[in-house]
Amino acid sequence: MSRQCKAMEKKYLQGRSIEPISLRRGMSVKDLIDVYAGMGFNARRLAESCEVYANMLKADATVCLTLAGAMTPIGMSGALITLMENGWVDWIISTGANLYHDLHRAFDFPMSQGHFQVDDNELKDAGIARIYDVFIQEGDTMIETDRTIIEAFINREFSQPVSTADVHAILGQEVNRRASQAGKSFVGRAAALGVPVYVASPGDSSVGMNLVINYLEGNRVPVDPSLDVLETAALVRMAKKNGALMVGGGAPKNFFMQTQPTLWQILEDNQGGHDFFVQYTADAPHWGGLSGATASEARSWGKVKDATINNVTAYCDASIALPLLTAWLLATQKPRRRKKLLLNKEAALQELVAKYRGNKKLHARIERLKQQAAHVPPASRPKRPTR
Repeated sequence: MSRQCKAMEKKYLQGRSIEPISLRRGMSVKDLIDVYAGMGFNARRLAESCEVYANMLKADATVCLTLAGAMTPIGMSGALITLMENGWVDWIISTGANLYHDLHRAFDFPMSQGHFQVDDNELKDAGIARIYDVFIQEGDTMIETDRTIIEAFINREFSQPVSTADVHAILGQEVNRRASQAGKSFVGRAAALGVPVYVASPGDSSVGMNLVINYLEGNRVPVDPSLDVLETAALVRMAKKNGALMVGGGAPKNFFMQTQPTLWQILEDNQGGHDFFVQYTADAPHWGGLSGATASEARSWGKVKDATINNVTAYCDASIALPLLTAWLLATQKPRRRKKLLLNKEAALQELVAKYRGNKKLHARIERLKQQAAHVPPASRPKRPTR
C-alpha cells in the first residue's frame, strides 16, 4: 500500500471503534443516548441531535421549535411544555391543527386511543373522527372546542392588523382563564411564559375555520401574513445566534428557514444563515420536497451558515425521538433563562423597520420599481383570470 493510501486509510479510520452494545438493568435515558452514540444509522443521528442541541443551548442561541404532523393528539403537548418551561424553546411555528387539538385536554374534552384497523364507516356513524389510532368525538370534543374558540374572539374588537402570534396569545390567555385543565395546554403555557406561537398557514386548520364566524359577523380578526413574515424575521435578526428543532417538515419548517432569505434577499440585511439545525423527519431528500430537504441544501439558499457544522437530521418517527430528546435534556441540561419573546417581538420589529427605513440604497431601488410599475401600459399588465 502506498504512503498516500496509508495516509488516506488513517484519515478515514479515526472514528471510535464500533462494539456490540452493552445494555443493563436500570439504564437511564442518558445511558441509552450514550449507547446510541456508539452505534450507526439513525440511532447515532439521534445521539448527535442531542449533542447539537446541547451546543445550541450552550451558545445561548434563540431556539425555534417547528411542529408539523399530528403531535398534540398523541400527547406531545407535555413535551412542548417541558421544553418551554425550562427555557429550551423560545418560540414556536406550528400547524394550526396542533394548536386546535392541544385545546381538547385543557377543557377536559374526550380524546382516546383507538386502533388503525377499524371500519371508518362505522366510526363516522358513531360520530368519531380518527387520526390513525387516535379517536376524537365529534360532538363532545370537536364541536365543543369550536365553541370555545368562537367565544374567545366573537366579542373582541381589533383596531389594527395582528400576527398569528397575537391571535394565539389571546387564545392561550383564554385557555388560562377558562379551562379546568389549563396546565395541559401548550398554547396556554406559551402565553403565560411569553413564548410566541406562529402558524404558517392560519386558514389551514379548525382554528382558522372557526374565525370565519367573526368575518361573517362583521368583526373579522385582521391576521396579516406579512406581519408574520416580518416578526419572525425580526426575532431571528435580534438573536445572538439562531437554531431550530424541527419536528417533521412542511410549512412550519419552511416558514422558519425563510427568515434568513427574507433578511438578505428581500431586505438586504444579511445575517449569514441559521447557526444550528436539528430535524426529526420521515421524509427523504430525493423526493425533492421541503420536508426532506437537508441542511446542506439549505446552505445553498443562505438559510444556514454551514452545510455540515452543527446540523443533523435523524430520519425517525418524531413521536419516538422528541420524548427521548426532552428526557435527555432533563437529565443533562440546566434550565435557561426564558427570553419571553412575546413581550419583545414588537421592539424587534421596530428595529427591523428602522433598519429598512435607513437603507438608502434599497429605498432608491424600491422607488425605481414604483416608477417602472406606474408606467407599465394597462394591456401589458397580467390579466385577472376569468372563472
